[in-house]
Amino acid sequence: MSVKTQKNHMKALGNLLLRDLGYIFGDRESGPNGAKKEFLHKGGIFMRALAKDLGFTDYRVRVNKAGIACSGEIYLYGMWGEGNGLFIELSQMRIQDACIMYRTIEDIDGKKNGCNQFLSVSVMLGCDYEALLRKFLAYRKQPEARRNVA
Repeated sequence: MSVKTQKNHMKALGNLLLRDLGYIFGDRESGPNGAKKEFLHKGGIFMRALAKDLGFTDYRVRVNKAGIACSGEIYLYGMWGEGNGLFIELSQMRIQDACIMYRTIEDIDGKKNGCNQFLSVSVMLGCDYEALLRKFLAYRKQPEARRNVA
């Protein structure tokens, strides 16, 4: 997917995250236009493209629709190699204006984790996809050079 397309997705997701995606409108969640459904759909597309752009050798994208009182979440578990990966969550968090939570992981199941870190919704609204890639790629460990032992 192109950088321009990802920037458009970032802006759309940022604007959706500024709305209350957990409110109830009649029998539908998130209003008549289904903003929550749109967030989860576009978020999944964004995360799959992000995984490819980060160069993960193995990744999983999961969507949790959750209940009617919240936005739901989109999770990306990605591995660059053995013991070197990143977990990224996109949701409408209630921690200030955070919408992205990420941490290092050592396996695809995310059982061994680093500390949670948060990014503001302004990152999504800023649409600087290249900066977001650089931030996440900083966690990629370079393979150690093998030494010839004689």
